[in-house]
Parts: sequence; structure tokens; C-alpha cells
Amino acid sequence: MSIARTLYSLLTWAAQPLLKRKLRRRAQAEPGYAQAVPERFGYYCPDTLGRDGAGQWVWIHAVSLGETRAAALLINTLRTSLPQLRLLLTHSTATGRAEGQKLLLPDDVQVWLPWDTPAAVQRFLQQFQPLVGVLMETEVWPNLVAGCQRAGVPLVLTNARLNAQSFAGAKRWSALSRPAYAALAAVLAQTTQDAERLRQLGAPQPSVLGNLKFDVQPDPALLALGASWRSASRRPVLLLASSREGEEALWLQAWRSTPAAQQVQWLIVPRHPQRFDAVAQLLADAGLRVARRSHWGERLPPHNVDVWLGDSLGEMPLYYASAHAALLGASFAPLGGQNLIEAAACACPIVLGPHTFNFAQAAEQACASGAAVRASDMHDGVHQALNWLYDSDALDAAHQAALAFAQAHRGAAQAQAQAIVRVMLQKKYSNP
Repeated sequence: MSIARTLYSLLTWAAQPLLKRKLRRRAQAEPGYAQAVPERFGYYCPDTLGRDGAGQWVWIHAVSLGETRAAALLINTLRTSLPQLRLLLTHSTATGRAEGQKLLLPDDVQVWLPWDTPAAVQRFLQQFQPLVGVLMETEVWPNLVAGCQRAGVPLVLTNARLNAQSFAGAKRWSALSRPAYAALAAVLAQTTQDAERLRQLGAPQPSVLGNLKFDVQPDPALLALGASWRSASRRPVLLLASSREGEEALWLQAWRSTPAAQQVQWLIVPRHPQRFDAVAQLLADAGLRVARRSHWGERLPPHNVDVWLGDSLGEMPLYYASAHAALLGASFAPLGGQNLIEAAACACPIVLGPHTFNFAQAAEQACASGAAVRASDMHDGVHQALNWLYDSDALDAAHQAALAFAQAHRGAAQAQAQAIVRVMLQKKYSNP
């Protein structure tokens, strides 16, 4: 073990009490964080869990909700190629784990990925002995990669992305990052920029196979329900989608200073469920009339309110389909932006704030295609969205451009699944 990884391992070991405290705190808002806590440290109960699939598990790690939904496309494609697939699905967040339960068949197993200490990683690998590991998007951990290399478990970083900020950080800690990236069996990047950054960090010959999220097919029932909301609304509907902390306050300032914005039916959907109550209180304290999605159920949303608050999970296609246009959350605060692809797949044109470094190439392509426009700040973003409402021809063109943009970039699931199967075959023939 290198000096850098030794120090890193000591730090992760020493941080375990802090992690336990954080989990207890998170569990107060999201009870899922209190589930199976020993698994976080590599203790899987009962001891026989997963042992019947030792050497057979196709292990896929999807950290949170977005990665798990992308992994669903990959899993479904892999099941077509590998009908006997035994799935070991791991997560790091409660929303990811809850979403992942929908993907399991009777012989599959779902657990938490352990904290990145050598001992916890070793216990995980001894328990399950995966045939191959598939890490979604960004999840390259030094001890996890080293442990898999030692155990002969090939790792594939799939749907891989690395923004400029994370790239700079990885270069600063190259003594840790470079050996980890170099030990991967394959890297399947979303874009050419991602591939080049990963190559500079030592990743072996990254392939550019696109973004799985383009292959997402929105639920037709949710799209139809959203269209009914939009048709029944007495005012045009604008959406602030997947907003993060601080962005609702920025929106509130823009709303107050823009009389035309007050004539619109707004829909605000916070990114994280633990913030639903806080956002509802913020809006109510500002004197706005708020109706919560969880309160009207199967009925049409009420007309006599300023804001519909989307306080539900798994209904983003419904929210996008109900809106004439959307402002993308996490792009008006310096957080890098949320996934804009889901909006485009729902034919919802998008206003992007200045911060989209998490999806830089997709943002550029969306703007170039007419599916999105760029705003300098929240106030400008509200005006950009209103401009679409004033010009029906431009709005219709943006709707068509959004749908065409999403459709033009599909096919990543099949390409990435084939690459993973090739890695599995290589291991099989190298270890007869």
C-alpha cells in the first residue's frame, strides 16, 4: 500500500464515528438511512447473504436516485444478453436504495456499499465474490478499486463523467486518484471531454459510448396526466425543476420584481425530499398561496394558488409534461446543474442558469439544438421563460427541438451493456 493510500485509509477509518452520527441525523428526515447500518461497514447479516451466488454476481453500484434510474436501463439490457444474470445492487443513498428495490428479481441481492476502508471492502468482497463490478458515473474509491484488483474482480466505470472541477481535484490528489483510475478494467465515458479527462488521470483507453439517461423513456401515463394538468390550468405553467437550497429564495426575488411572472401558474419541485416542508414554509412566509402535490392526490391541481409544490418522488415526467417550459435547478446556484435530459425527453424546453459544469457538453448541445436557452441569473431565467410564453411559434419550436434532442442521442444502453459483457468474457477466458 502506498503512503498516500495508507494515510487515506487511516482517515477513513478515523471518520467512521462521524459517518455513524451523520447517518443518525439523516435518518431523522429520511428513515431509509437507518436501514441495515452495519452493511455500511462491511457487516452483512445473515452471514449467508449472497453466498449462493459467489463468483456469479454482476455487481452494479448506483449511488443515488439518478444513477439508479440510469442503471435500470443498463440492467434491463444486460438481462436480455444474460438471461441467467444474478444482480448484486449497491447504493449509498436512501432514495437510490428505495428506487433500486424496483429493479430486483427473486434471486437478486441489494445492500449498501461499504465505507471505503480496507477492512470493510475486504468483508464485502469476501461475502459476495462478484464476477464483475460496474460503477456508475463517478464512483471510483481508492480502497474499493485496490481491493477489487487484489481479488481479481474487474471493474468497469460506466456512463462515466468527470467535470472540470472534479478533474482539478483529482489531479491535486493524483497519488490516490491515478492508481485507482489506472486499475479499472474499462472506462465507458459519456462525452469526449469526459474521456480526455479520465485518460489524463490514467484511465485505460476510455471509450465514448454516450449517456444512458438519453435512453430513458418517460412513463406514458405520467405524461398524459401532466398534459391534462396543463390543459386544465387557467394560466400558463412554468416549472422550477429539481431546485436546490437557496434557489427558491432567488426565484422568490425574481417573482416579486416581475409582475408578468405573477400571472403564471408556477410549479416548484425541490430536488431533495427532506426540503419539501422547508420550501413550503418559505413560500407561505412570503405570502404566497401554495398547494402541495401530496394533498390533491388524483384530483386536478387547484387553480386559486400561486405555486404548486411538487412534493413527491418518481413523478418528474408528470411535472415536466405539465409545464410549458422549465428552469433547471442547481444551475442558478454554483452546483453544476441537474440532469436536463429528462426534461427534453418529456418535450419540455429548458432555461439553464450559468452553472452547468456537471453536464457541460449536454448543456451546450441542448442550447445549440434549440432545446434550451442560457440565462445569466434567476431573474434573467424567469424572463427567458416568459419570452417563450409570449411567442407561441418559438415555444412550439422549442418543444419539438427538445424531443428531437433527446431522441438523437439514444443507444448508450446497448453499447455499454455490450462492453460490460466483453469484460466478463475476457475474465472467463483468462481464468478457465
